[in-house]
Amino acid sequence: MLMLVAFSLQAQTATVYGVILDKNNNPIPRVNIVTENRGTTSDENGHYLLELIAETKNTIVFSHLGHQDVILEDLILNTNETYEFNPVMNTSAIQVAGVDVSATGVKSVDGITTVSPEIVRKIPGANAGVENILKLLPGVSFNNELSTQYHVRGGNFDENLVYVNDIEVYRPFLIRSAQQEGLSFVNSDMISTLKFSAGGFQSKYGDRLSSVLDITYKTPVKFGLRLNGSLLGASTTLETASQSQRFTTITGMRYRNNSLLVNSQQTQSNLNPTFVDLQTFLTYRFSKKFHLNFLGTYSINDYENEPLTRQTNFGTLNDPQLLLIFYDGMENNTYNSALGAIKADYFVGDYTKLSFTTSVYHTQEEEFSDVIASYELGEVETDLNSPDLGEAISTRGVGSQFNRARNQLDALIFNLSHRGAYKKNGTSLEWGVKYAHEDFRDQLRESEFIDSAGFFIRPSEPEFVNNQPEEPFIADIVSFDAVRATNFVKTNRLSGFVQYATQTQWGTHNIYWNLGLRAHYWNLNGPGFASTSQTILSPRGQFSIKPDWESDVLFRFAVGSYQQPPFYRELRNRFGEINPNVEAQRSIHYVLGSEYSFNLWEQPFTLIGEAYYKNLYNVNPYTIEDVRIRYAAENNAKAFAYGFDFRLTGAFVPGTQSWVSLGYLQTEENIDGRGYISRPTDQRFKFAVLFQDYVPSIPNLKLYLNLVYNTGVPGGSPSNADPYNFQNRLRDYRRADMGISYIFADEKNSRPKEHWLHAFEEFNVGFEIFNMFNNQNSITNTWVRDVDSRQQFAVPNFLTSRVINLKFGMRF
Repeated sequence: MLMLVAFSLQAQTATVYGVILDKNNNPIPRVNIVTENRGTTSDENGHYLLELIAETKNTIVFSHLGHQDVILEDLILNTNETYEFNPVMNTSAIQVAGVDVSATGVKSVDGITTVSPEIVRKIPGANAGVENILKLLPGVSFNNELSTQYHVRGGNFDENLVYVNDIEVYRPFLIRSAQQEGLSFVNSDMISTLKFSAGGFQSKYGDRLSSVLDITYKTPVKFGLRLNGSLLGASTTLETASQSQRFTTITGMRYRNNSLLVNSQQTQSNLNPTFVDLQTFLTYRFSKKFHLNFLGTYSINDYENEPLTRQTNFGTLNDPQLLLIFYDGMENNTYNSALGAIKADYFVGDYTKLSFTTSVYHTQEEEFSDVIASYELGEVETDLNSPDLGEAISTRGVGSQFNRARNQLDALIFNLSHRGAYKKNGTSLEWGVKYAHEDFRDQLRESEFIDSAGFFIRPSEPEFVNNQPEEPFIADIVSFDAVRATNFVKTNRLSGFVQYATQTQWGTHNIYWNLGLRAHYWNLNGPGFASTSQTILSPRGQFSIKPDWESDVLFRFAVGSYQQPPFYRELRNRFGEINPNVEAQRSIHYVLGSEYSFNLWEQPFTLIGEAYYKNLYNVNPYTIEDVRIRYAAENNAKAFAYGFDFRLTGAFVPGTQSWVSLGYLQTEENIDGRGYISRPTDQRFKFAVLFQDYVPSIPNLKLYLNLVYNTGVPGGSPSNADPYNFQNRLRDYRRADMGISYIFADEKNSRPKEHWLHAFEEFNVGFEIFNMFNNQNSITNTWVRDVDSRQQFAVPNFLTSRVINLKFGMRF
């Protein structure tokens, strides 16, 4: 099943489907739909389904008495790919030319990567979903399979934009551990299109430093019900469409429990996590010109964890060490959030679209925890003949640690925006304006006490310096690390953009260029500090050329200013205090890329490459512990990031899409002029594989595989320590996840009415093996103090080990 031997299959097909409407948005029955060698007609409700020859150009003609023809030209689809096209037939001829869907994906002139939603739903992963696929793309990485967050080209999590149907979405703010995250915001079963840019993106995509993820949810054309289940959770998705196609709905509910994965870690615990969310997207077409949409989401993350014991062996073969911890207490964290958004689309003629959107996001988050950890640090018995093999034989440190948290956050974010677009004859003008109001109410109460051999270790600030344990110190007990703050912060933002793009000819070469400008003004106010205001301007541009060569090659260049106004978390320093004078972090992107399509082994492939350089200034330094970011809340650094990315994608096995990604990155920062050191996201080398296969003699037995190798990132430093003194790196991240499924029914395996599978449009069962080779990966270190020498040891916190998951999926 793992063989990569290509073999010939004749008459590979793809599918085009949709619903055909007239100018009054009514379905048209009995429309003739023909291509060069195939044809069909629409049914009484205007629905149609047509099989095409895959991986070759197709022209489809829609004709009906009393209506002018609709012509869809140059459509090239992958084998087994499905493509939705909903034409509107009226009294004037329409010709939709150059859809530009190639056999290996969309050839992008604007640097946007498009990924098939079917791949997102099929590829295995401990936290399967959109982010699981993004981490297999070049330039994207993160060394934690439990997290749905990711770094892009040296940026952190807060530098990534996420849109769902043009509505910006947010994540909880207080989460500090990946195992607390639960579900991705994006519901994979509801996706229609997925677009991603790792840098150099257009002005319309907002004010962040690193990346943009642009998701569009489906607009159903018929009834559908999907059910998925596994040992990690379950989900259901309901699609409906009225007979006239005026009203459509898609609603998804998901439940997830991470116990299977978390219990494979070295810390033994009583874990009771509940992650549930409900999402719905509704569309009502009042007329052909006016559509109204509603997006609603509600999620509940209830994380209860009672840690019991932990044993970690670390060190070297010559000097093995052991950390044994006994816990008392528990964590009880809740993260509840809701989003409601209404979007109105108005089509002015055939070339102009106006959109008006309003949304409200509300999150209530609590972290309540009291955990006491008593630890023993010692050497390990390595004598194979000893009955105590693997146990501690001499203790170098005995102590305890008490962590307490009472954190509460309530945030309300209101957005009101307008966007417009005029597109005609390859030229487009787009504009937009947005008002946002953010209201954060935050209370932080954290403390950490460290007790080693009967005495408390005090903070390293000058006022607490003493000669413990040689000389007793009898002052009041002070926590080693503490945060105590109450913040009320309000921000008003006004932003806008305008961009102009056109396609033209330079001799016989095709030229595309896009010029845009963003502006952003914000005002910050709250009790305890003076109101502050700032304004920024961000010009951006992209240029692409497709030479008139025999080879199918496209070149791209992008340059622009990317400035990130501070969000609430960037205003808060490690003591929880707000600095209202934090300015926008700024970056200049230079991106040079190319796409080359060719045939290899008589199959289509595309090689995509990009080289980039990011010059960053006004940088706000930060540290990362697991997924928790703590900012300095000062613009006291400058930085850079540069590297290159490659991705070879195509039909390694006929009828499937796979790819290989390769990337190199270096990012460093200079804080207060002290010299350049690696940033926390300095992920030097990345290699990833997404592979699909099937058994030739049993084509319904499918294999899905993803492989990731990332070099280690800086491992962080102990609390209150100088990062310039701690530049050691975590071990390299290596992981392989595999899934095997048997397809009982899908669009290619229909059954007669008397067969028990006839009711299923899709039905599959299978299993997944996470971390196949049982690699010991780590994401952070636990810093343990040796009582005698006061030396601190970095004890790795290992991630999940090998886990087997059973699953099923069905659609009616």
